[in-house]
Amino acid sequence: MIRRQKQSVWKSIDWMTFLLYLTLVTCGWFSICGASYTYGETDLFSFDSRSGKQLVWIGCSLGIGGILLILEEKVYEVLAYLFYAVMMVLLLVTPFLARDIKGSLSWISLGPISLQPAEFAKYATALALAKMMSTYGFTLDKGKDFIRAVALILLPMLLIVMQKETGSALVYAAFFLVLYREGMSGAILFTGVAAVIYFVVGIRYGEELLWDTPTSIGRSVVLSLVLLFSTAMTWIYGRWWKPVKKMLIGAVGVTGIGILISEYLYPFDLTILLVAECFAIVGYLLYLALMERSKKFALIALFALGSVGFLYSCNMVFNKLGDHQRERIEVLLGMKDDPKGAGYNVNQSKIAIGSGGLHGKGFLNGTQTKLKYVPEQDTDFIFCTVGEEMGFVGSSAVLLLFMVFILRLLYLAEKQNHAFGRIYGYCLVSIFLFHLFINVGMVLGLTPVIGIPLPFFSYGGSSLWGFSLLLFTFLRVNAEYNKKRL
Repeated sequence: MIRRQKQSVWKSIDWMTFLLYLTLVTCGWFSICGASYTYGETDLFSFDSRSGKQLVWIGCSLGIGGILLILEEKVYEVLAYLFYAVMMVLLLVTPFLARDIKGSLSWISLGPISLQPAEFAKYATALALAKMMSTYGFTLDKGKDFIRAVALILLPMLLIVMQKETGSALVYAAFFLVLYREGMSGAILFTGVAAVIYFVVGIRYGEELLWDTPTSIGRSVVLSLVLLFSTAMTWIYGRWWKPVKKMLIGAVGVTGIGILISEYLYPFDLTILLVAECFAIVGYLLYLALMERSKKFALIALFALGSVGFLYSCNMVFNKLGDHQRERIEVLLGMKDDPKGAGYNVNQSKIAIGSGGLHGKGFLNGTQTKLKYVPEQDTDFIFCTVGEEMGFVGSSAVLLLFMVFILRLLYLAEKQNHAFGRIYGYCLVSIFLFHLFINVGMVLGLTPVIGIPLPFFSYGGSSLWGFSLLLFTFLRVNAEYNKKRL
């Protein structure tokens, strides 16, 4: 009976996804060889080398994957909450057990092995979220259910921030894409995007002045966006042109008059006027909410009020960041030029990628990586090794491979006939997308350097095991779906 069950599982596995996984892991191993290789080294398979150790992690990952595939698929759903609880306790005690590594308290030493619980907590959170959202009667339209789902995501984020691992904590924001897929209002997702825009514009141009006035360009632009977004949301959700017209005419007219007075009569800080306009909009929306007995207008008013509060709290949040995190953001936004300090990693990584040209310098022939110019070149900045040794063609091929892999997972997730499998699949896709976008973006200088690994490429057992746990569990859940179709 057991043998027959195992045979049916192997027949039902999506082998295309498994082969894509093996291909990515193999390419990752070659990249680690190139990044960690030193001139004169003769044995890439030695367990004393980074490439040799990575082979051990790969072998263990395949072994773990094999175990996950032969387990009953119901085990994952039944034990989801228990595993989540255990991981939350482990995250809570990690800062007290971990050694301080570059200011981070996220690594636990188990003899010769060091593990990062945050990597495995993603797996636990994905299982728990899929379990919760697949429960009968659960819907994100209910405020209670929505709060439960958000709390389940935010708890590991807060515990990881306590470990001074902001980058790893931000990965959990990817789960909000799953909530959006399962019915969360697009307005909530838009609010998150708007918050990012407010933060970037407010911080980047906060100290620059408009013409010869004492008006901050950053704050005035953000406040103008608040007025624009609030007006647009009133039209989209209210479908009532009359109040929209009043809001537009009032905002444009008052702001225009204010600019003329400040420029030609008496220079003053226009942000004061814009804040007053925002509060007037809030009051008007609350009036509409009472008159029309519609909570939509009240929620838009809350959005506008929250946006103003968020803008003026950005500086406080920014100043609360660690010095190295603040410097990295300043370099990324062009506020500071520090090629030998905070911008060193990104500059060296760009040089390495650019030196690869069209076809690359060839395996083990990258000079930038061999001379160790790029810090963390076999972990967070592994993609620069791909660019130097494989060139534009090879880098594009790797990104194309990732795209096929993620699209395949998306296809498998969408065809699941059980909510648990579908939601878990989307958790998997969201995590891989976030890691890929942020990691490659920070290597190219497009996103802040927050220190997260590139799936299957970056050196280390914790990240590889974490990603393998996520993937092989989904392969097992999908295999059960395929068995039922046979």
